[in-house]
Amino acid sequence: MKIISSRDNPLYKDLKALAGSAQARRKAGRTLLDGVHLCESYLQHVGMPALCVIGEGAMQHHEAAALLAQCEDGGASCIQLPDALFHALSQVEHGVDILFVIETPQIPAPVRLNEDAVLLDNLQDPGNLGSILRSAAAAGIKWVFCSTGCVAAWSPKVLRAGMGAHFLLQIVENADLQALMQTAALPVLATSSHAAQTVYQCDLRQPLAWLFGHEGQGVAPELLEMATHRVAIPHLGNVESLNVAACAAICFFEQVRQKLN
Repeated sequence: MKIISSRDNPLYKDLKALAGSAQARRKAGRTLLDGVHLCESYLQHVGMPALCVIGEGAMQHHEAAALLAQCEDGGASCIQLPDALFHALSQVEHGVDILFVIETPQIPAPVRLNEDAVLLDNLQDPGNLGSILRSAAAAGIKWVFCSTGCVAAWSPKVLRAGMGAHFLLQIVENADLQALMQTAALPVLATSSHAAQTVYQCDLRQPLAWLFGHEGQGVAPELLEMATHRVAIPHLGNVESLNVAACAAICFFEQVRQKLN
């Protein structure tokens, strides 16, 4: 294992760029997994990272040491940093100082949409996207399509919010949602507070796609017009609408409930 102690080391400068710049991550085709949970999930579901980075203090932490040993045994490159240098890369407070550098998956869109899926139109908030990915994975949904304008699905903030869900999903970024909907071999359902039918009145046992939009503006009108069905989520409190991640979770798990019954 290589030990790096200088901020001027070229590899460390590359890591700093990946940690702080979306443009650098896009250019390199790489991203960072920060913390024990994400690193464990990646090893379990995907395999070896391009690089394992551990802070000096974490060498005594049993989970971090075990992950490092797995990477070394698997032939992955590994480096150790002084704690101060590691903390300049990490956005996790009071975490265990280990991270992976991984290749950002580039998933092509299928020719035709015929499996349970989520279509996301211009979603902006990293926490919302990560939560939706986590709920989708838990509900057994395989495909997620993010339009141009969505927050980057593989950014460190979205990865932390997703808690490992990324590695269970096929995530297509910069997807042409209109083209997908035009050729879809299944219904596309969009939530709308003005819909006459509630999500609980729909038959959700068949394969289908869910369509959700921007936190403030919702789904673009041209996409909403293309949806097969519009459904409402009823609520009793005097609020105008629900958070998009909460809406998605309600829809996904009503679909799960119906499938199980």
